[in-house]
Amino acid sequence: MEKKNIDWSNLGFSYIPTEQRFVSNYKDGAWDEGGLTADANITMSECAGVLQYAQTCFEGLKAYTTEDGRIVTFRPDLNAQRMVDSCKRLEMPVYPVEKFLAAIDAVVGANAAYVPPYGSGATLYIRPYMFGISPVIGVKPAQDYQFRTFVTPVGPYFKGGAKPITIRVSDFDRAAPNGTGHIKAGLNYAMSLHAIVNAHAEGYDENLYLDPATHTKVEETGGANFIFVTKDGKVVTPKSDSILPSITRRSLMVVAKEYLGLEVEHREVYLSELKDFAECGLCGTAAVISPVGKIVDHGEEICFSSGMEKMGPVIQKLYDTLTGIQMGRLEDKFGWLHEIK
Repeated sequence: MEKKNIDWSNLGFSYIPTEQRFVSNYKDGAWDEGGLTADANITMSECAGVLQYAQTCFEGLKAYTTEDGRIVTFRPDLNAQRMVDSCKRLEMPVYPVEKFLAAIDAVVGANAAYVPPYGSGATLYIRPYMFGISPVIGVKPAQDYQFRTFVTPVGPYFKGGAKPITIRVSDFDRAAPNGTGHIKAGLNYAMSLHAIVNAHAEGYDENLYLDPATHTKVEETGGANFIFVTKDGKVVTPKSDSILPSITRRSLMVVAKEYLGLEVEHREVYLSELKDFAECGLCGTAAVISPVGKIVDHGEEICFSSGMEKMGPVIQKLYDTLTGIQMGRLEDKFGWLHEIK
């Protein structure tokens, strides 16, 4: 299979249309079989539930070309289950796990020529999403829904290497107690837009959101979970009912313990203890790990000993190991890679 004539090494992290996407419709209480289409456009009522009351959720994962030439996705079953959880919380019909996985296989397979070659630093980003499509004027769930998946080739999140970023402790709340912070709802990200634009205007790369109830505990940023390393090498991630359960974060904790032999801890992390950590990173699908060099809490600088020049040594090992598994360079001990036939 011949790859598309694309300058893979100079791709950015932005949308490039590909040839096929998958579409399935929910009507009269059931999902249809769905299928591939070349049409990238969506036609819906001006009163569609997604437009009126933001009834939508999504997922994000990637396809890779491994060292031996296979095309694989990474733990897509966890994305499928997380979408199930999102749908239940938003009163949307669940898209079955097996159908979700089949849709991913179909759309990646149909666009295999857009999966960047091994060693290019680029990947194929996969975006499954669902939304209420029938007209809704009263505040209630829609009756009809559409599930779609498109793919787009993207470049490495960091061009020229991952330089540590500076983030601030935000005065905004990302989620409400007992709200929707634990699901991947579009509305959560809309709520974060003002805060991230404001942070950028003030010279910061991201926001650190505290727990909405007490404003004393670390939660996450607008789109990534935190990972910390103690001075004696223990890997710590914050625990909260309003944090999105990042698949990358969960995988990194297994990598830390099972591949690197490190002690791991998933617990509440207080703002007051950040000064005691040696390393800090943000983890998610796009960048795997973004190193953090400094956190600013209303003028007080919390500087990590790993510095502002490069990833800290433990976070670098975590990054190298996880990407090594994803690219087929290291043994996949737990069957995380799913090959697209």
